[in-house]
Amino acid sequence: MTLMRLLAILVICSAMALGPTSAIADDPEGIVLRVAQNNDGKTLSQAVEQVRRQTGGRILSAETRTQGNREVHHIKVLTKDGKVKTHKVQGRRLRG
Repeated sequence: MTLMRLLAILVICSAMALGPTSAIADDPEGIVLRVAQNNDGKTLSQAVEQVRRQTGGRILSAETRTQGNREVHHIKVLTKDGKVKTHKVQGRRLRG
């Protein structure tokens, strides 16, 4: 499975977890999906893109975990010098 398809699947699953207030829009090429952000945190796809731009590395995995009342996106990257690093990006605040 290609990295782009894996990321698309992750984004779709995240969008489904957001509920009816979220929206999904197809990329013009139909590969990358974006999830409409409905609060002050980043979506998983936004976080992945941010880390990719900042590091210039290859994204190995991306998942969203809950810590307290907030989502935290954990993104593993293979850096240019061959090391695997995990970046944590603040996600949306959870209602509660």
